Amino acid sequence: MKNKLEEAREIINEVDNEMIYLFIKRMAAISMVAEYKMENDIPVLDSIREDTIKSRNLETLSNKQLEKYYLTFFEGVLNASKEYQKDLINKNNK
Repeated sequence: MKNKLEEAREIINEVDNEMIYLFIKRMAAISMVAEYKMENDIPVLDSIREDTIKSRNLETLSNKQLEKYYLTFFEGVLNASKEYQKDLINKNNK
């Protein structure tokens, strides 16, 4: 019989696996974004788009006590996405 800690860790492991799949899927879409931006000479940073996504996602978040933690998490996602775009664009410009 599992204790609460083991149960929680099992759930976390399952969620982490799902997040890896979703991360890969998101980064594939980011690759498409980078390609479009490179072809159309559009800068990586689109702060209006970022603000729109954050607002939309916060509206979806049902537990409002988690807002600041979600924003911390999502800022990491956005930063990784921008860095990946920059790397892809720099690689193609060489």
